[in-house]
Amino acid sequence: MRNLALSLLPLIALPIPTFGAIYQRFEDLPTLPFDYIIVGAGTAGNVLANRLTEASDNQVLVIEAGPSDEGVLAAIAPFLATRLTPNTPYDWNYTVAPQVGLNNRQFAQPRGRILGGTSSANYMLHQFGSSNDWDKLAQITADTGWSWSNMKKYVAKHEKMVPPSDNHNTSGQYIPANHGTVGMVSVSIRGVPQGIDARVTAASTQLSTEFPYLADTATPENILGIGWAQQTVGGGIRSSSSTSYLRNANSRPNLSILLNSQVLRIFATGLANGRYSMRGVMLANGPNQPQHALQAQKEVILSAGTIGTPHLLLISGIGPSEDLAPLGIQTILNHPSVGRNLSDHIFVPNIFLVNGSDTLDGLMRDPTQLQSAIDQWTSFKTGVVANSRSSHLGFFRLPKNSTIFSTVPDPSSGSLAAHWEMVVNNFWSNSVAPVPSTGSYLTLVSTLISSTSRGSVKLATPDPFDKPIIDPKYATTDFDKFALREIVRATKRFASAPAWSNYIIQPYGTLAGTSDAELDSHVRQLGSTVHHPVGTAAMSSSSSTSGVTDNVLRVKGVDGLRVVDASVWPFPPSAHTQGPTYLVAERAADLIKAVF
Repeated sequence: MRNLALSLLPLIALPIPTFGAIYQRFEDLPTLPFDYIIVGAGTAGNVLANRLTEASDNQVLVIEAGPSDEGVLAAIAPFLATRLTPNTPYDWNYTVAPQVGLNNRQFAQPRGRILGGTSSANYMLHQFGSSNDWDKLAQITADTGWSWSNMKKYVAKHEKMVPPSDNHNTSGQYIPANHGTVGMVSVSIRGVPQGIDARVTAASTQLSTEFPYLADTATPENILGIGWAQQTVGGGIRSSSSTSYLRNANSRPNLSILLNSQVLRIFATGLANGRYSMRGVMLANGPNQPQHALQAQKEVILSAGTIGTPHLLLISGIGPSEDLAPLGIQTILNHPSVGRNLSDHIFVPNIFLVNGSDTLDGLMRDPTQLQSAIDQWTSFKTGVVANSRSSHLGFFRLPKNSTIFSTVPDPSSGSLAAHWEMVVNNFWSNSVAPVPSTGSYLTLVSTLISSTSRGSVKLATPDPFDKPIIDPKYATTDFDKFALREIVRATKRFASAPAWSNYIIQPYGTLAGTSDAELDSHVRQLGSTVHHPVGTAAMSSSSSTSGVTDNVLRVKGVDGLRVVDASVWPFPPSAHTQGPTYLVAERAADLIKAVF
């Protein structure tokens, strides 16, 4: 959502500690043989950069298309995250194709194009998914190493729980024993109390059968219920893969980072084991700029994200031949699954007009008030700007007797996994319409987690600098249409709890509808992405003819090429996707180190 106050803020502001071994131009790179070339310094790529350089004999190069996050205010101050995307130099500025299920609307699909990738640009909410998600992944890949019983050990390596920015007592807001304390990424509870906090807790007590209170929203063995949101924020500053994993490795002489350089394609450097060895990368600083080639001694690792990774594979001739041939791209490997299976969580804002003066709407409308909050953050790293925007969220399931289950199998990973999520926002939250000039608002965001709609990423042209065609096909299956309607109804039931009786005045706009047709129209008008695309380089078992990557993340059918990012998830997990992506990258690093 955009608003006047935030649009007036500069993107560049404060300095932060600089990195070593960062290069702005290809010509400045050391003339070294690189063992690993990582494409993308994002959520997963920086985990690999850190873990692979723990071995001093590994020379690692990370190539990032975007600039440094150093001094970028919107990437540092948590509350200002919405200022970083879309339509900025720090975003890939993708737009989805017209969405048939959402009134043929087009809208942004933000992806971070900055050091840290989308971990530098997201809204910082943090969980790991359901244990059922990981066990399903283990089943799909025929690899018990992906089961939660094995993956849970990576939480301690990844996570560092820290006090909230206001140092309040967090007793009852999360379960310390379930979290890491010495890992890389700082995680905390939101540090500024809001007037609605007590109402949320009271509503969960009053409607405990449907909306039980959850003692910890990021414990995979039990994610169902509503509780305090956890955020990747420490000391009032965003904690990204750049400020954590990368910064902890920046002094290592075996790590090089090249910024402002886009990888154009991966190319074969010969044959290995009867297959093309895809260990070469071609890169440039931009269109019409000199192109440069590099070769990895061990592996090229694609960590370009759910949109960028399939785009690169397709440009490189790895993908469905029927799509590549019309564009004049030689097929290196006919790989029908590349770019297919795109899935995402679907976001629907449900807005209520409220009788209150302590919402965040005034702050977001008034540049003077917001600047005062920024000044407080600049001096003390406290206050509203030191935190993400949401204090509470919850994951839930549709009722077992939902009529859709008589014709459609349950698409969730299991009885412990979620069908949908609700995020409580103490402000107007709507990507379709700007905040009104008057009024106070509560937004209960309903998000479809177990979506069955599947889309694709395809090439528009053979030019690597042209944007791909992104078509998630949101809300196009019977299950998704039913579920989206029912989860809007569920949020309205939550809002009907006695705790809100003297606070909520009325539902806003199309939310006032009650019939199936009216709620379907509400979804079609307001539905959009929650920025969690996955699946376009999906994992499967090594023997499966489907899927792009095998159980150890190697691209099937070629040699020397691996994918480590959110694109390898075969289905949408029950979480905001940065947490699961971090854990995938942690295990990937162990898998790679075990081979070499």
